[in-house]
Amino acid sequence: MKFPLQSELEKRILVLDGAMGTMIQRYKLDENDYRGERFAAWHTPVKGNNDLLCLTRPDIIRAIHGEYLEAGADIIETCSFNAQAVSMADYGMESLVREINLAAARIAREIADEYPQKTPGKPRFVVGSVGPTNKTASMSADVNDPAARAISFDDLAVFYQEQMEALIEGGVDALLIETIFDTLNAKAAVFAAEEAMKAQKKRVPVMLSVTVADKSGRTLSGQTVRAFMASMLSENILSIGVNCSFGAKDLKPYLAEMAANAPCFVSAYPNAGLPNQFGDYDETPARMAEQVKEYFDEGLINIIGGCCGTTPAHIAAYKTLVETAKFIRRPVEKTFVTELSGLDLLEIRPENNFVNIGERCNVAGSRKFLRLINEKKYDEALAIAREQVEDGAQIIDVNMDDAMLNARDEMVVFLNLLASEPDIARLPVMIDSSKWEVIEAGLKCLQGKPVVNSISLKEGEDEFLRKAEKIRRYGAAAVVMAFDEKGQADSFERKIEICGRAYKLLVEKLNFPPQDIIFDPNILAIATGIEEHNNYAVDFIRSVEWIKAHLPHAKVSGGVSNLSFSFRGNNTVREALQSVFLYHAVRAGMDMGIVNAGMMQVYEDIPADLLALCEAVVLNTQPDATERLIEKAQEIKANASGEVKEIRKDEWRMRSLDERLSYSLVKGISDYLEEDLKEALEKYPTALEIIEKPLMNGMNTVGALFGEGKMFLPQVVKTARTMKQAVAILQPVIEAQNAQGGSTKAGKMLLATVKGDVHDIGKNIVSVIMACNNYEVIDLGVMVPTEQIVQTALDEKVDAVGLSGLITPSLEEMSIVAAEMQRAGLSVPLLIGGATTSKIHTAVKIAPNYAQPVVYVKDASQNVTVLSKLLNPATHDGFVADLQSEYQALRRQRNETQSNLVSLEEARSKKANLF
Repeated sequence: MKFPLQSELEKRILVLDGAMGTMIQRYKLDENDYRGERFAAWHTPVKGNNDLLCLTRPDIIRAIHGEYLEAGADIIETCSFNAQAVSMADYGMESLVREINLAAARIAREIADEYPQKTPGKPRFVVGSVGPTNKTASMSADVNDPAARAISFDDLAVFYQEQMEALIEGGVDALLIETIFDTLNAKAAVFAAEEAMKAQKKRVPVMLSVTVADKSGRTLSGQTVRAFMASMLSENILSIGVNCSFGAKDLKPYLAEMAANAPCFVSAYPNAGLPNQFGDYDETPARMAEQVKEYFDEGLINIIGGCCGTTPAHIAAYKTLVETAKFIRRPVEKTFVTELSGLDLLEIRPENNFVNIGERCNVAGSRKFLRLINEKKYDEALAIAREQVEDGAQIIDVNMDDAMLNARDEMVVFLNLLASEPDIARLPVMIDSSKWEVIEAGLKCLQGKPVVNSISLKEGEDEFLRKAEKIRRYGAAAVVMAFDEKGQADSFERKIEICGRAYKLLVEKLNFPPQDIIFDPNILAIATGIEEHNNYAVDFIRSVEWIKAHLPHAKVSGGVSNLSFSFRGNNTVREALQSVFLYHAVRAGMDMGIVNAGMMQVYEDIPADLLALCEAVVLNTQPDATERLIEKAQEIKANASGEVKEIRKDEWRMRSLDERLSYSLVKGISDYLEEDLKEALEKYPTALEIIEKPLMNGMNTVGALFGEGKMFLPQVVKTARTMKQAVAILQPVIEAQNAQGGSTKAGKMLLATVKGDVHDIGKNIVSVIMACNNYEVIDLGVMVPTEQIVQTALDEKVDAVGLSGLITPSLEEMSIVAAEMQRAGLSVPLLIGGATTSKIHTAVKIAPNYAQPVVYVKDASQNVTVLSKLLNPATHDGFVADLQSEYQALRRQRNETQSNLVSLEEARSKKANLF
């Protein structure tokens, strides 16, 4: 079904009206104007309740709508921003909600319908204004009780539904949920909109507009713009946008981020600048139109309007821009990337390697966590979640299913507490429960886009689809277990039968986004001594391959620790077995898994004899594999104390100094750093050489193993920490040696992980190495907006800029940064690094945007060499000439390769006739 407003947006850019409050203020109304005759004796003051004017001074509201329509507005908003029971409670007017909204919609509808008669072929639209309320569902208003909430999701949904039903009945063309500062409030509003449409038996599109709290680009409740989009966007959303916050210029970066990623229409209605010391807005219509022109020129918007401080004169100033717009922004083509979010965005892409779901906040899997929840020691329970984050978890699994707990209440309390911890809350949450009421309660606590673990077909198709539809409405992804009415799938054939059936039901009957379907084909215990269990791991790995080949865009997860249940109590064997399993499962396409992020063995470092036994068990290649692994486990257990253990544990200590240092980094062992580094200081002439040689050799080994899928992110994080400890030990020596040599700073370097990317391990290593080499380093962190990078480079007068990124979208962002550096007139080298970067991409896509040297740096150890050549006048010109020559050759080679391609039609015409 295509709505009239949608059809018009496909043809042209539409103009939204400006501020209602600003216009009302011009009338200088007093208390009596607001009260009118009807509320003359009302028991509380009502001045400032602008929505009440729809009942007491409808003439003013109608006149304001008329002024905006005369100025050229295509869309007007109803005067109903605060007209729900939450805000109306301030005036004791909750009982008037339906009447006010009905009046607001009818006033706007009546005058809007007059204008197409004046300008045939140009329809006017009315959108129902739905404000955020004056309460937040994601944050506590009580500093002493972070789990407390002033309002619940359920209450918000009820109040919003009452408002929306009246707006729909009054004839609005769409519902505009605007000035969103808390995404959970907005989720409740979208949920309520669906209920209101059902009640009114009429569908209208839903529009969203968020406001960012400051130049960090986050909402008041802490989400980034992209995390907000992941939380809220679905095919039912007509438009998404930004309003309020700032003036047009400062709003642009967040608008551009939306426009580049939104698969729907995009709106913007900024303030008339920032308020002055008197609370007034000084941006003139002409100045604002000049700034907004960039929105048109760069194709960022489909709807343009004004917020605080704007008037009909501001809206009229857009007329020429709309009439001369060169092109209409088209919604971005829908991708099938799985997007989850907490305060930050998590994109699940192939280059992620493997997404770790931290398992320790699970009362069923951690006795310690269960005890802490039982004893209400929530601070200590939160520390476990924090430790999981620090160890590299990218999603936090939360499970409260225990017979002695009120699982629903504990889930709500713990998730509310998580929300008060920004370091933890930046990650998405997996709500893990076998009880639907617990899952639903958890979904009502999270402003991000979580994962539900899990639903299945075990209760039949109707119940499966009912729960899946609810999950979708709450804005979550779903883990689908390989269960059906017959029970758990334990063979390859049963796994693919159930997963295939579930996928078809979800996609065809519910239009459930396939990228939000995460299959768990059941990781079951192997090496149990029962012959039927021997092929469980093989069947899982085969099912992963089948799902990837036959169920487009679906993801695969699983509870990894289940596999090694037979060896509980023997962590050495358990970790080795799980590492071997993951190595093969990830290569088959497994996207994520529930693991203890701090206890993962490095595949490459499993002792050869144990590795061979684990491979045989996991891949079921030898009939006696289980018996042999059990014997090995008993040997390990027998040697778990006494002299034998010490010899085995410290066998690597017999290696050379350089090998020991490298091994310490690869394994993340810091116990012997002081001892080994003291010895190294006697061997190497400077502390810096220790970093550049044995320590960097270890880091390069880690990078290679990670790239081959033989190490996972938690292990790399641990390695980076160990490197940092080593450098901290050496730092006083480095400083003393620098002072002795009378050295000055070698230069100033700015480092940043580009916007949209939260990975910083490699960048942090670069920072350490550069600092050790006497460079002053300005590290802006992760998710850094382009304008911040450029402005900091200008303000700090840096000698070079280094950009880092791990995921594919980072590559495009780096090109944007390069172009903005050129536009800003910067003349410093730009260094490019990160897992997905390459010399060919740098040469073809990034370097042409910037006139200064743009250098691809393969690994952290090369930065010092590159920068020293660039900053040394004696070597600069030769280095740059060689670089440009190499880049030219790469571009020419690429062009020649592309020129040899033929069209698809020509290729088909030349196909071989084999039959």
